[in-house]
Amino acid sequence: MMRRRYWIYAAVPALALGAGGFILTERPLFVQVVRPETDVALRIYGLGTVEARVLSRVGFEVGGALRSLSVDAGDTVTKGQDLASLDPAEQQARVARAEAGAKAATAAVAKAEAAVERARAMLAERDAANRRQQDLARQDVATVQRAEEAQRDADIARADLAVALADVEVIRAQAADAGATLRLEQTLLAQHRLTAPYDAVVIARHAEAGAVVQAGEPIFTLVDPKTIWIQAYIDEERAGQLALGQMGTIRLRSQPQAEFRGTIARIGLESDRVNEERRIWLTCSDCPPQMFLGEQAEVRITTGARDSALMVPELAISGFDGHHGRVWLVKDGKLAAAHLTFGARDDRGRVEVTGPLPEGAEIVAMPPKGVSEGRRARVKAAP
Repeated sequence: MMRRRYWIYAAVPALALGAGGFILTERPLFVQVVRPETDVALRIYGLGTVEARVLSRVGFEVGGALRSLSVDAGDTVTKGQDLASLDPAEQQARVARAEAGAKAATAAVAKAEAAVERARAMLAERDAANRRQQDLARQDVATVQRAEEAQRDADIARADLAVALADVEVIRAQAADAGATLRLEQTLLAQHRLTAPYDAVVIARHAEAGAVVQAGEPIFTLVDPKTIWIQAYIDEERAGQLALGQMGTIRLRSQPQAEFRGTIARIGLESDRVNEERRIWLTCSDCPPQMFLGEQAEVRITTGARDSALMVPELAISGFDGHHGRVWLVKDGKLAAAHLTFGARDDRGRVEVTGPLPEGAEIVAMPPKGVSEGRRARVKAAP
């Protein structure tokens, strides 16, 4: 009798726990469902920075000591304006030496040409004398020896003329070389002045007067203010919806309260292999007149619009591969899992449902704990 009472007392708590568990697992779950929306804008979010398409780090093509700098960071310069100069004394001396060499070469050419004229005159004289001696020799008035000597003198004069002509060509080549050397030295002298290659804004100044700089060492960083744009990074999973000319909005970190309009001007042909992102560049039509390179910017690209759409949070989709996934539905007051097809995404982490839903079913927006096939569910009113 005592043993039977013991089993009865032990069974009562177990039954109570079982009933409680049954009540907890079978009570209806309250869930929120996805409602159709109208005038849905499909946007893609990206994070980037302010950059310039035309940016130049300019310096001298030759090395030397900086004599002066004419501009500073923040200045606006025009094409051809002087920016800085090197000490030109040594190069000016080289130019003077090259000028003297060019003048000497010109004089040498004149001298060689005069020698040619002299050789021609000598040849004409010897030819005339040779003809006379040959005529006299045929008439037996002059000896054969004198005729031969006259012929020899004419041949020598002809050879002297050939040598003089060759000398002229050599000296003219030397004069051309001297002229080229002069132009080279003059070009190097001109390179002691640094000028603006285009209308620009000076972003940075990297050296000061008195410093000795090497050829190619940056002195200033310039940008063309007309080429300022936004470089942004887009997740590869969403980049397939991008196209040139698409409109977007830009929000600068320094002006979070303002929103500017942009247009995709370039889409990168190479994605980042590590971060799996694609770069795009947007031109801005109404951005502030003064932009700061490197400033962080947020972009939202409008890829399309829907008159009506059912947008499901990605967190509510399991096994999502970018096109298909599994969601929970509420139908006839019970939960059921279903595989659906999805399409475009928006910047709020939602995906458009493109596949058909079972009649009378609604998609659970955020499945709570305890969801299971066939469990009862009640739809909560939207907040």
